[in-house]
Order: sequence, then structure tokens, then C-alpha cells
Amino acid sequence: MPDVYRPKRPHRDEFLTLRGLRHHVLHWGQALPGRPPLVMVHGWMDVGASFQFVVDALRDDRQVIALDWRGFGLTESPGGDCYWFPDYLGDLDALLDAVSPGAPVDLLGHSMGGNVVMSYAGVRPQRIRRLINLEGFGLPDVAPAAAPERLSRWLDELKEPPSLRPYASLDEVAARLRKTNPRLPPDKAAWLAGHWARPVSEGGVEGYVLNADPAHKLANPVLYRKAEVMACWQRIAAPTLWVEGCEDQLKHFWGTRYPRDDFEGRLALVPRLERVVLDDAGHMLHHDQPETLAAHLERFLGQPD
Repeated sequence: MPDVYRPKRPHRDEFLTLRGLRHHVLHWGQALPGRPPLVMVHGWMDVGASFQFVVDALRDDRQVIALDWRGFGLTESPGGDCYWFPDYLGDLDALLDAVSPGAPVDLLGHSMGGNVVMSYAGVRPQRIRRLINLEGFGLPDVAPAAAPERLSRWLDELKEPPSLRPYASLDEVAARLRKTNPRLPPDKAAWLAGHWARPVSEGGVEGYVLNADPAHKLANPVLYRKAEVMACWQRIAAPTLWVEGCEDQLKHFWGTRYPRDDFEGRLALVPRLERVVLDDAGHMLHHDQPETLAAHLERFLGQPD
């Protein structure tokens, strides 16, 4: 087993009931007068602990807060067989009411979390002082004509609920993390595996499964409507930092279904935008280049209001 990463700034765990669900919230640092907390939200099939390496790289011992989204990590699942995007906005709104009820926050989201924070910042512009989006590209626009096929697929998948594959050990989980992202060092993969997966014992078989509700893998029956999302992005009032890795993730994920010029047109609608591209980084850029990312965050967040 490889050496396990040792955090420089270990987090504190808290469990908050938000909208009736027990949410796992991670805390680093202490609240300081006049300093808004930096709230971080993770992407699909990830956990709040994923931000540990960036937090460790921050020179400023500021207050940082992260949560596990519903059905991920140590946060409860709502039950049922579907997840709805507006619920993430509702959960985030409840979190900010709990941790910073009277003042704006600095808000960062990665991937799916980046999409959530962009929509939220347009809906609640007064709640955000600074906004950071790490590779939250959104999705290709879907034509209404695709609705029957999408709904049919969803109905079919409901008849055979998805499952998550088991792993024999945390070493296997760490290997899976490094297969997805070869840039992730072995010690960090070993540490993250313990937060990314939980032990299970079923039918006399011992192993580990991901800390995620398998229902997240179901097809979403609601079509992605670009015009509605852009109506939110145009209302963002906070200075916004867009960060991506040097690899072309749009082409990697979507091929020709989501052209780069489509995304560039979307970014052009954000009123106060700054852009950064990180060298030698892919989609998990907070794992690939935590020190470089942390330096950009500190510079951006330290700018005068």
C-alpha cells in the first residue's frame, strides 16, 4: 500500500439538516470579521473532501466550507429514483443561510458544482461576493424533439435500477481514481479513496463501494435547456473567475455535440469575467495543479471590492 497523503490543514466535520436531509459539511479555518467564507461544491460522483489538496495549498488560513451534495459522500440520499437539478440550488441556498445568513460568500464550484454555482449566482446575485467556476461547462442544448426518446430511456432504466461496482480494497479504489486521472499522485489517491468509498459487507463478501447513490446514474428525464440557463448566467453580478485545464474537455466528453464556439458564446454572456487556463491539467484540475490553482484563487479573491 502506498504512503497516504497527510493533510496540512485537516478538516472538521459537521452535519447540518438542510431541507430535511442530513448533509455532511467540511470546515477548514475559522470565521474572521469582515472575511467571507469560501464555500466549495464538488462535481458529479465526487465528494467535498476532494478540495483538501487546494485548501492545503492556500497560504491564507481563511475559512473554507465544503459540503457533500445529496446522495454523495456522507450526505443522506432523499430516496426515490431521481435527482433534480433545482434541488442542488435549494440545498446550496439552505447551506448559505446556515453558514453565512447575513453576508455574501465567495463561492466555488467544480464541474457539476460549477454549473450549480453559475445558476445560483444569477438567481441570488446578492448572496455572492466572488464566483469561481472550475470546468463547469454545462451541457449541450437539447431540442424538444428529443423528449420522447429521453423519457422512454428513463422509464426503461427505472425497471432495472443501476448499481455501483464493488472494490476488494481501498487500494483498488485508489487505482480506479488514478486510472481516471493518471496525474493524481499515489499518496493523494490513497487518501482520497478513504473518503470516496465506504466499506460494505453483503452475503459474506467484504469490500468497498463508492459513497454515492446509484440513482445518480439514471438518465435525467428533464431536458437541458440552454436558454433557461443563459438567462441565469446573464444576471450574475459578482466578479467571476473561469478556470479550466489545458486539455480540451469539451471535445473529450462531447465530441462534436457541444462545439467550443457554443461554449465561448455562453461565457461571453457573463458580465464580469476573468479567465485562466492551467498548464498540465485536465478536468480534475484541483487535483492536478492545486498549488497553481490556489495562487489564482488567492489573487482573485484578494482583489478589492
